[in-house]
Amino acid sequence: MKRRIFLRNTGIGSLALTLPSLKSPGEKLSDKPVPRRKLGRMDDHLSILGFGGIMLNKNPQEFANENIAKAFDHGINYYDVAPSYGDAQDRMGPAVKPYRDKCFLACKTTKRDKAGAEGELNNSLEKLITDHFDLYQLHALTTVNEVNRVFAKDGAMEAVLQAKRDGKIRHIGFSAHSVEAALHAMELFDFDTVLFPLNFVCWNTGNFGPQVFEKAKQRNMGILALKSMALTKLKNGEENVYPNCWYRPVMDDAILNMAFRYTLSLDITAAVSPGAAELFWKGVEIAKNFTPLKNVEREKLLALAKDTEPVFKV
Repeated sequence: MKRRIFLRNTGIGSLALTLPSLKSPGEKLSDKPVPRRKLGRMDDHLSILGFGGIMLNKNPQEFANENIAKAFDHGINYYDVAPSYGDAQDRMGPAVKPYRDKCFLACKTTKRDKAGAEGELNNSLEKLITDHFDLYQLHALTTVNEVNRVFAKDGAMEAVLQAKRDGKIRHIGFSAHSVEAALHAMELFDFDTVLFPLNFVCWNTGNFGPQVFEKAKQRNMGILALKSMALTKLKNGEENVYPNCWYRPVMDDAILNMAFRYTLSLDITAAVSPGAAELFWKGVEIAKNFTPLKNVEREKLLALAKDTEPVFKV
């Protein structure tokens, strides 16, 4: 794909020309694959960077086909998507089909009732052209009441457990945007994984993340990170350079490198990329050459975090 076509398909047009180190898929990257880590107590090993399917939203099928093919070539075996990501499932299904037997496919549901979750799960299986998900997650748990609703009679958890008995799900997890909801969910069920915002600003300025991380470690869960490249909230009227990101990611390459490595230096399995192909490919390059964060780098991030409003906080 020519560079100008790739830029157009990302949905940011000429703005992309102002961004540093922009690459078309896999351009000039080393041949070594992205490393993999064990997923908690499971036998699965995932690439330390996950392909965030939301980046496919409002992009053509050719864009999905090329990015997923190149990602697989570079060692990415973890693919994440959800019905709430616009038309991302429609794009990911055909694109990931050639690699389905060799990849770890994760999906989610925002439905809190049994019938709704069952219908959404089956619809996702159809769109993603597969007969099972390696991981199925309760998506974006935000309040204790939501969690209780999921576990109530005729709640979504009944559909999820039945789907696992039927072979449609291998592992069960959840994602959350609330420390309180996440901790409560882990008290009610022995989940296999948790997908949670873990980044240097939220962790250090918002005190958002350490509690969930520690409890998940105690339970030997697979820990998956969101928002590893996030910086802060978008201000009112601020131009959103990346339409599939609702927050402002780190825009400086040197800080982005440290921010992503901060998250990967935690004892986690993988971090799911933001909703922008440019950031995903920068993440691939960082992941291929990953080294734990140095103390001097950590101090730089902590200084920045002190003056930054976190995307999430307790």
